[in-house]
Amino acid sequence: MDVQKYKILYKEGEAEISEKKSRFIAHIAPAQTEEEAQAFIEKIKKQYWDARHNCWAYSIGEKQPALRCSDDGEPSGTAGKPMLEVLTGQELHNVVAVVTRYFGGTLLGTGGLIRAYTKSTQEGIKESMVIEKCLGVMLSLTCDYTTSGKIQYLTATEHIPVLDTVYTDNVTFEMIVPVEEVGSVEKKFMEASMGKAVLKKGEETYYAEIDGKISYDL
Repeated sequence: MDVQKYKILYKEGEAEISEKKSRFIAHIAPAQTEEEAQAFIEKIKKQYWDARHNCWAYSIGEKQPALRCSDDGEPSGTAGKPMLEVLTGQELHNVVAVVTRYFGGTLLGTGGLIRAYTKSTQEGIKESMVIEKCLGVMLSLTCDYTTSGKIQYLTATEHIPVLDTVYTDNVTFEMIVPVEEVGSVEKKFMEASMGKAVLKKGEETYYAEIDGKISYDL
């Protein structure tokens, strides 16, 4: 069974924090495969070749994501693991995080490092764009002009995304409906149209709302 909803990084982000003169620069980016994630890690390592540490973590996949992380020379468990915990804690998928550290001369200790890598990853995500992908079903509804007003009202009140409206002898609404709501939505449409509407179910696809617009096949 497909995962019905999950969050992904849509646009990458960057943030920097300072702890006792050490600089922590976080880069968060989308990645569809482990190869893409590793390529991004290598890119950041080359960009910040003079840094003491380039620690990283990623979560790739939806159902059983591949979870990997590296402390890159920091004490074990103080960098990659807390970074990965931020990604999984925010339920993000298909995402890679790299935090570059320029040592400021003062040791931060285990707790200080964990806090710094956690915070810098969180700040990087804040500067990114996260979207929720929802598994939906394409739904086509055809009705007469008299009924179309009721259908429009229902799509507005039920927050059902209408992708297109075609006006011919009848009115056809092209919509996308979350998988788990298809049954109840169909029932409401048939009640509103007194059984006159013609409903056709199409394919399943993931969609998301981005800047107020519906995007699918992401």
